[in-house]
Amino acid sequence: MTATSESVSISQTPGIAWRKQTRFALIGALSSAFVALAGMPVGLDRRSIVYPVLSMGYLSLLWIPFVLASLAGSETVLEGMTARTRGKKDLLAGGLVGFGSASGLVLLMLLIQNFDLRDPLVNWSPQLLNLLAFNRPLAVGMLLWLAFGSALGLLGGAMHVLPKKICSHIRNVVLTVLAVSVLETFLTDLLEGFGLEILTDYIYYKRGGLEIVGAMLVGALALLVPLLVGTKLTDAKQKMVGLPADERRRVNWVLLAASAAALFVLPFFLGKITNELLANVGLFVLLALGLNIVVGLAGILDLGYVAFFAVGGYTTAVLTSPNSPGFSPELPWPVALIIVILLTGLVGLFIGAPVIRMRGDYLAIVTLGFGEIIRLLFLSDWLSGWFGGAQGITNIPGVNVGIATVKGTDPRSVFLLVLVFCAIAVYVSWRLENSRLGRAWMAIREDEDVAEAMGVNTTNTKLMAFVVGAVLASFSGAIFSAKVGSIFPSSFLMLVSIIILVVVIVGGMGNITGVIVGALVLIGVLGGPKQPGLLQEFSQFKLLIYGALLVWMMLKRPEGLVPNVRRTRELHQEEFLQDAWLKGEIDTDDQEDPQ
Repeated sequence: MTATSESVSISQTPGIAWRKQTRFALIGALSSAFVALAGMPVGLDRRSIVYPVLSMGYLSLLWIPFVLASLAGSETVLEGMTARTRGKKDLLAGGLVGFGSASGLVLLMLLIQNFDLRDPLVNWSPQLLNLLAFNRPLAVGMLLWLAFGSALGLLGGAMHVLPKKICSHIRNVVLTVLAVSVLETFLTDLLEGFGLEILTDYIYYKRGGLEIVGAMLVGALALLVPLLVGTKLTDAKQKMVGLPADERRRVNWVLLAASAAALFVLPFFLGKITNELLANVGLFVLLALGLNIVVGLAGILDLGYVAFFAVGGYTTAVLTSPNSPGFSPELPWPVALIIVILLTGLVGLFIGAPVIRMRGDYLAIVTLGFGEIIRLLFLSDWLSGWFGGAQGITNIPGVNVGIATVKGTDPRSVFLLVLVFCAIAVYVSWRLENSRLGRAWMAIREDEDVAEAMGVNTTNTKLMAFVVGAVLASFSGAIFSAKVGSIFPSSFLMLVSIIILVVVIVGGMGNITGVIVGALVLIGVLGGPKQPGLLQEFSQFKLLIYGALLVWMMLKRPEGLVPNVRRTRELHQEEFLQDAWLKGEIDTDDQEDPQ
């Protein structure tokens, strides 16, 4: 039977899907209560978004009814189907979800008022109650939450009723205002570098957050710029697509060169704090690019990747520091780097060889074990004569590049050095991805048995992934030890491996751009294991956010923020085939070979 091209319409079901809306309302109520008891509203209340209207603490609760109401009204419409007509009932459904979400906070306020559960729940406190009540009488606070929840739920439902263009403008305004507020440190530093302090004083409140006038100005710009420039950008993109391949390639190289030049100039307009933040992001970009080869291209789930980071850092410390306990040749950093690359590559072979024939959970567990073994060896008294044990190695010199010495006291120079190595890692990753070896890695990732049947030497190919990933991680370790000036086993916990993996997954496995975006979003905003981000207030909640974000990405967008095309097709193969069937592009008749 061959699929026809006739469109299939979804039935116009009257009324509200009460079961679905009730489920989302219950999820919203539980989520609101969980966020409140996790301490986010109180812990984040000192960070303003728009002063004095909205703080990060209240925002941690207000987004829940809006998002859940929007999700409750969403529908999957496959190719060849037409969606039902939207109307007032969708608004009502969104309002009900928002009302239900706010009801969780109302119930929590009543419980805090009448019961004392501070022993099991440390955030069960009068401070939380006062914050939830907006520092007003309890009844007033409860009514306000029901009103806010219903209004935000209505807005979430309206995102399916209003025209797409209007919804797009609303999203642009909201996200731009939030982004400008969150990036306050970076933008203030940048504007001051260009001598535009008066603009920052006008937009931002002196104690943090946007002024009301500043928020209105930013929202207006977010609304006007797409209207004025959007068509021009679309036309430029279409012209770019229409260019011959050679010309398009030249334009891409020009844009790439301009972006690289801007990145190299940027540190000179930023302060120490922002340069330090960007240097930390760059170190994680290096680590994530290496893990992207192992996990994203080759499909090898390595949970002990921090071991290579540790080997690179400790080897650099031993070879360059005069305080190295057992062996102290005090080599120049470039010479030490060559030895670091060779040694880390050997360690990659050593770790990869015994686990290379394992797959899935077994591979992950074994690599996790190797990562912990390496850290404990550096910590042990047995090797303390070489690596200093718990005392580590101190007095590690900076990187002497001839014209200057790169060290942690000068974050600008560190960032430039990290940027150079990131450029090298990006180029190596790009060349490998499009090489014969890269195609072999992707073949193994998609189906190792089929790849082996097609003549791919899976053992050697997977070992090469381990070696290349280890070398890229060693770059980060070598720079890290010179930047910090000391190195300790506590810097290489298993948590580092987990965070690097989260960066790769969230950004987009198998995509170089996605990995960079993932590092900027996670490390730049939330911070690393021990490194602060732009939102320092989130330091105690960052692991919770990492976990929640990872769960959401696996469920809703497993391909990542910036997905790789090939990877997307792998993850959504059934959807692509179904759409093709509905278009009549696939014949479902069984095609049997003639006997």
